[in-house]
Amino acid sequence: MIDINCHILPGIDNGSKHMQESVSIAKTALAQGIDTIVATPKHMNGKYHNFKQQIIQQVVILNQRLEEEEVAVTVLPGQEIRVYGEFIDSLEKDHLLTINETQGYLLMDLPSNHIPSYMMQLIFNLQIKGYKPIIAHPEMNPFIREDPDLLYELVKQGALIQIATDSIVGKNSRKVQKFTLEIIQAGLAHFIGSEASHASSYSYQAAVRKIRKHFGNEMTYLFFENALSLTKGEAIIIEEPVRIKKKRLDFLNK
Repeated sequence: MIDINCHILPGIDNGSKHMQESVSIAKTALAQGIDTIVATPKHMNGKYHNFKQQIIQQVVILNQRLEEEEVAVTVLPGQEIRVYGEFIDSLEKDHLLTINETQGYLLMDLPSNHIPSYMMQLIFNLQIKGYKPIIAHPEMNPFIREDPDLLYELVKQGALIQIATDSIVGKNSRKVQKFTLEIIQAGLAHFIGSEASHASSYSYQAAVRKIRKHFGNEMTYLFFENALSLTKGEAIIIEEPVRIKKKRLDFLNK
């Protein structure tokens, strides 16, 4: 299995603090069935700035360490990029990193306190240039939880969605968990990622069990296949999305 969003690189964002912690994350992931991890350090979020070449170099160093310690996990380069006004300019300056340096997929992070007014236009512009935008953990955004139609419109515009495993298993509150399961039910989720920053909270396996319980094997394998296709830069499986109903489904009592 592939974890497409993990803060495993040491000492460059709010994730792993040092190399040994990075190794511990990889060992924990391996024990949960993960053999490939996309390292996605935060970039341009007002605190952390991790540019493309820096990340690529750090991934090489980490993979060398994992090989030395005989940890059978491969780390691929990625980036979790905060949405900001100069996004396209940074892309043209080669500061931004697609997932595994393949053609197309960019992992994007929404501001927590608003939805930028230019968001729809940005998604459109990226697609015109041949990129496929992925929005990370939108279930955590209070504006989207308040108005789920925002998420539907983003997906219809062409955005892809990655939800966090912690949200699926309830670590980010019962309210967030319920909304996350509704996102999956509505065909609005395309990937899952641990977003892990340390080994003790790694929740990928528990999230897979939850998905299988509520949605069955077909949905579970959709996430597996999409993660593989993503790392290869290939087309993914996209279900026809529907709007989340105002009267929410109560998954948690099932």
